Amino acid sequence: MKDILDDKTQQEDGSSTVKGNKKVMNAWAFYDWANSVYPLVITTAIFPIFYEGITSTENSDVVSFFGVEMINTALITIVSACYFLLIVFMMPVLTGIADASGNKKAFMRFFAYLGSFSCMSLAFFDETYLELSLVSYVLAGIGFWSSLVFYNSYLPDIAEEKDHDSLSAKGFSMGYIGSAILLIICLAMVMLVPDEHKELMSRLSFVLTGVWWFGFSHVTFARLPHRKSQLQFNKSVFSNGFKEIRKVFHAVRKIDGLKKFLSSFFVYSMAVQTIMIVATYFGTKEINWPDKATAQMGLIISVLLIQLIAIPGAIGLSKISERKGNRSALALVLILWVVICLSAFVVTEPMHFYIIAGFVGLVMGGIQSLSRSTYSKLIPQGTKDTSSFFSFYDISEKLGIVIGMLSYGLIEQLTGSMRNSIMALVVFFIIGLLLLFRVPKNATEVDDSLNL
Repeated sequence: MKDILDDKTQQEDGSSTVKGNKKVMNAWAFYDWANSVYPLVITTAIFPIFYEGITSTENSDVVSFFGVEMINTALITIVSACYFLLIVFMMPVLTGIADASGNKKAFMRFFAYLGSFSCMSLAFFDETYLELSLVSYVLAGIGFWSSLVFYNSYLPDIAEEKDHDSLSAKGFSMGYIGSAILLIICLAMVMLVPDEHKELMSRLSFVLTGVWWFGFSHVTFARLPHRKSQLQFNKSVFSNGFKEIRKVFHAVRKIDGLKKFLSSFFVYSMAVQTIMIVATYFGTKEINWPDKATAQMGLIISVLLIQLIAIPGAIGLSKISERKGNRSALALVLILWVVICLSAFVVTEPMHFYIIAGFVGLVMGGIQSLSRSTYSKLIPQGTKDTSSFFSFYDISEKLGIVIGMLSYGLIEQLTGSMRNSIMALVVFFIIGLLLLFRVPKNATEVDDSLNL
């Protein structure tokens, strides 16, 4: 960590380093270490088990939300879709402000703080006041996903194109390691205490998640460059973001490779992020665990398995992309996702669930890492305000998530089974794969041929 913070240099334009600086790239990747505890502890592991436990009884999993009776897992899925939709509308405004002020690091910091403190506030989650308690859940999600817009936009600013795949994979790998460490700590806290104290330890896990995210994020903030902008900050910046998004949209339509890639990414993102958010809820309800305690332990072990396998998965896929090209590597992953979903549709036993979890880990980090780096390669060379391009990327992803989550939640609510929802995800992966084959084979070749 000391190497990351030492030897800071300054340029005349106010930026803190030049592209390709190893210390800055390491500090950038370290943010994954800091914030990846949110999707693991809150989205995937401890909170889903905690939420499902306190909102269910032996005879019912139905809750009242503003007077409407809903299945508890369908509710959390639909609430998640709603806050993703809110993020979609927020992003153009935020990136417009960030570009005008030239200080996207400040906005990244703000949302990191919002997310981390909201995680801490989940310690006070109360099923009696479900509507109010879900506000903390929503704000934590907004903080996490909004900070990623500014974080991702730094990639082409600080790294040469040849380093995008490896640096992106390094960030995800650091995130898997860091979040796995905290999850093991939280797991020990929850499992090594008497039953009457397990809920308290779960709540304390939410506090530790926020503290971890808040504390380690400062390693990144200490090194990321701060670019001074010549733009004037006035009320027009609130509309600048939408103007920039429109410009990016028109630019994307003219760049054949980028347009085709985003079409595929939009569709398969509907399934990828949905799986990551609902996997634990699926395991809680659809797998035949011997008892509740075994189910909780088994689900957390599955999550740890996913995290550990995701590290070599992300690195391995970056190696495949170097040899075979980005499109071929992504196509392989999408085919594996289809097989995984079809297998999950019929699985009922814990051992089979563990096997599926292992394959999910193999492809989960890889598809996120390679999608991000592929897009960064296709951004026109010389683009200064990359926030707008990555905002457009994130808007595409979030709209996809909204559709995926709503489809999943509504199918479960209407049919009473999460298994039926899985088939919608299979359709998304197949369509995304077919659209991917329209993308020129190698992302770098696309970049060169278009003289971006």
